[in-house]
Amino acid sequence: MSGGADLARLGLAVGHATDHSGATGLTVVRGLSAPLRAGVAIFGRATGSRELHAASPDHVGAGRIDAVMLTGGSAYGLDAAAGVMRWMEAHGRGVSVGAGIVPIVPAAVVFDLLPLGRFDARPTADMAFEAADRAVSSGFGEGSVGAGAGATVGKILGPARAMKGGFGCAVEELPGGGVTVAALAVVNAFGDVRDSSGAILAGARSANGDFADAARLLRRGEIAPPITFDDASRSNTTVAVVASSVPLNGVELAQLARAAGAALYRRITPCGTSVDGDIVFAVSPESGDRWELQVAGRRRPAAPLVIESLAVEALERAIERGVLLARGRDGVPGLADGHDG
Repeated sequence: MSGGADLARLGLAVGHATDHSGATGLTVVRGLSAPLRAGVAIFGRATGSRELHAASPDHVGAGRIDAVMLTGGSAYGLDAAAGVMRWMEAHGRGVSVGAGIVPIVPAAVVFDLLPLGRFDARPTADMAFEAADRAVSSGFGEGSVGAGAGATVGKILGPARAMKGGFGCAVEELPGGGVTVAALAVVNAFGDVRDSSGAILAGARSANGDFADAARLLRRGEIAPPITFDDASRSNTTVAVVASSVPLNGVELAQLARAAGAALYRRITPCGTSVDGDIVFAVSPESGDRWELQVAGRRRPAAPLVIESLAVEALERAIERGVLLARGRDGVPGLADGHDG
């Protein structure tokens, strides 16, 4: 299903590659024609990542990157980043090292090897090259596409009681213009996904078809949650990218990623657990004019707090869209089942 978001103002393009039969895929978020500055925040202990430190103000590159890849396939999927690098090199994009260039592509994975599709289906470098090549600023898909193809949510009672997760995108703008913030999320959560009122939208289902409420089950000690990867079908991660149209430095982007994590805790219960590998990237243009706000007739630099607030709102809606637009398969229902589009 194609989304209505337009990321041209943020200088971003999004490309998916999907293995529908294998229920896996990947999503590439890259600059339209220029590198990006990035920050990152980690929530939970079960992460899978590549070049994560490159998206840090402490790195020698101060967070300068060429793209972010979100991928299925668990740790196997990290190999696909070579395809994004190959596309970047072919287009002369990367860090100059004298004799050539080296593209910088941080990546994060979700575990989708089970229960949908095939365990041996993993995103490839060729898929990543294609995703980077056909990336666009608008009209890219949402729901059960790209890295969201094999995503599921609400896994506390096992795969038979779970629901389909997916990829979602949302954009927020400051009234009067000047600042645009977007969020892109792959929702593959252990917990349940809730709407803005706190009601469960998608999650673990009890035997009678009602939502079991994973957070309540845990609080009451009514079920022993998985604590290792021994039950691989319950492995989980929500990975996201939030983007600001306003150029930010590495420290500000690291804080933006951390602040945007509030959306995870508002919309996914529980999240950031020992069996979640949640990661949020934050990106902005590498250079450009800093936005200024008119306050009492005076121009003042934009407060990062404004951008952080917009990012939380955008990521909340992206998480919601990730499940609303996901179609069920292999016995796991999705909220988009029976809808056209």
